[in-house]
Amino acid sequence: MSELREKIQRALSGPQLAVLATVTAEGLPWARYVMAFADDDLTLRIVTALDSRKAQQIGMHPDVHLTCGATTLEATREYLQIAGRAEITRDAQKRQAMWNEMLERYFSGPDDPNYAIIRVRPVRIEYMGSGSMEPEVWTP
Repeated sequence: MSELREKIQRALSGPQLAVLATVTAEGLPWARYVMAFADDDLTLRIVTALDSRKAQQIGMHPDVHLTCGATTLEATREYLQIAGRAEITRDAQKRQAMWNEMLERYFSGPDDPNYAIIRVRPVRIEYMGSGSMEPEVWTP
């Protein structure tokens, strides 16, 4: 595994408060906070409702962008810019694996017909290290 990929995986360890940008029907960007979870292959997963605006936007335009890593302006931690292709899945195993009691506010359970997962497969990740002015770029 390359040093850059190791840095990216380390930055993606644990749940990530991220900004997810999608494209509206009018072709405009739309961004919102989400909680993202990364797999070992750098695929990101985000819980959503099938009838949500983001799910509908991804259905029309699957190209998305996520920003994550920095928690405050004062923090000198690395952050990531992730361009990817998203898809909505209702895979029962993934829904079960991502289920937690916080989701009970939104869904009746892991079998709720409106409960879905956004899967984002990165096509480009820019890693911005602490104190760096130029990103390191990873592509699959």
